[in-house]
Amino acid sequence: MSSPKAGDCFEKSSLAVEAHGKFIARASSSTDTLEHAFTEHLRLSGIYWGVCALATIGRLDADLGAEKREEILSYVESCRCESGAYSGGVGHDGHILYTLSAVQIYALFDEMDRLNPDAIVAYVKSMQREDGSFQGDEWGEVDTRFTYCALSALRLLNRLHEVDVEGACAYINACKNFDGGFGATPGGESHAGQVFTCVGALAIGGRLDYVDGDLLGWWLAERQVKMGGLNGRPEKLPDVCYSWWVLSSLSVLGKTHWIDRDALCRFILRCQDVTSGGISDRPDDEPDVYHTFFGIAGLSLMGHPAAVEPIDPLFALPNSVLARLGIKPWIESKE
Repeated sequence: MSSPKAGDCFEKSSLAVEAHGKFIARASSSTDTLEHAFTEHLRLSGIYWGVCALATIGRLDADLGAEKREEILSYVESCRCESGAYSGGVGHDGHILYTLSAVQIYALFDEMDRLNPDAIVAYVKSMQREDGSFQGDEWGEVDTRFTYCALSALRLLNRLHEVDVEGACAYINACKNFDGGFGATPGGESHAGQVFTCVGALAIGGRLDYVDGDLLGWWLAERQVKMGGLNGRPEKLPDVCYSWWVLSSLSVLGKTHWIDRDALCRFILRCQDVTSGGISDRPDDEPDVYHTFFGIAGLSLMGHPAAVEPIDPLFALPNSVLARLGIKPWIESKE
């Protein structure tokens, strides 16, 4: 079945693909900025956002040459810890979040043979607790985000069977709320970011039956505000990043048509800097790589023609990357 389209809004305002590609390339080379210093602890995720955005708009070769690719891969390798995990930056502790980012980066560059799957699997297995949940690192914080990261990384490595998938899904079900959404832990407030991780993990684990599709679909559709953008919780401002967190979940549920996709498209395109490149959280704010990626990813889910590599709503990777790994991309069903 074909991907959903966002009407004719793409014809009214285009995505500044070349400018965004150059913006991401500049950001990856800027080491003397405050932003670079403040984001050192999550550098691997930042690399993933940038590389995946470039791959989605077909700019990976144009904006990252062979020398830059090798520089990135060498940096990722320098973040590998003795535990088998990867840290967000050199010298930081290993964490399951950045371990997934490392796997995603190697997958994007078609360099999976540089990984040590056994070491990664051993680390991820050691993070699962008796109740099925996953902690993020040796210090013990539990969050449904970490369950998603564990299951996603293992599926990309074709090693999902190595952990208690049923227990992990049951724990996520315990985090479901009366409104159909999910929190970080049992009793935690429903949040669109957590909904993505929970719906994604349940889909990967084959337990979407735990989701009340209509109730959650309604809650997600209610995240759209008058200006067209989406927010993460009731009464909050819209933010481009929720163009991914909300829309991906709706895509898995087969309900992207429950929101005004034309309006969302216009909101995202209003947030781009067509001259210097980059996409911001809201119109007229400063762009960054994080919102640039999630804006592009949201447009991809809506079938934007500039997204020459359609992105998968479960793994947040281009379909072509999943095909190399032998994973069938998720196709949104029509009701």
